[in-house]
Amino acid sequence: MLSRFASTSNLRNFLAATALAAVSALALAAEPAKIAAPTAADAPATPAVGTVAPGFRLQDQNGKWISLDEQRGKWVVLYFYPKDQTPGCTTEACEFRDDVFAFRKADAVVLGISVDDVESHKAFSEKHGLPFSLLADSSKETTRKYGVLTSFGPMVIARRDTFLIDPQGKIVRHYEKVKPEGHSKAVLADIAELKAAKPKA
Repeated sequence: MLSRFASTSNLRNFLAATALAAVSALALAAEPAKIAAPTAADAPATPAVGTVAPGFRLQDQNGKWISLDEQRGKWVVLYFYPKDQTPGCTTEACEFRDDVFAFRKADAVVLGISVDDVESHKAFSEKHGLPFSLLADSSKETTRKYGVLTSFGPMVIARRDTFLIDPQGKIVRHYEKVKPEGHSKAVLADIAELKAAKPKA
């Protein structure tokens, strides 16, 4: 008698546990899928050549606020780079530094942008004597607007792209996945070519 009672009790416990597991599974299946956090892959497409360059207002290595609107009437070399103090970024920055007088003669402003902060830019600029503004896009908003936000392992960084913007604020060249060596000279040559091709007023 006791054996039969124990067997019946075990059966009831088993059925109850099975029912609970089934209900839990149904509840989980009915749960809406969780939305993944935004990543670099969610960045919009890069603005096309011929369109107005997206505006921005960012601090440089000295804490000064710089906006694209303030550069109207000049050529703007807006170069995005991955990280301060890294070999490729140092080469690229130093070549722009060495050509800075040629850019000024061409009435062009050089602006570097990465997602590093102001203090990082300050140390990088002082170490290499960079005579142009490095803009701190710590929020990654501007890098995202230009479609060059990317990932390198766990880090979210700017891709090495440059946008040449004419005095009217339009993008006239987009250099993708730039090789640092010789890039500054190539941009200078394009500015000279574009200026020569422009109809005389």
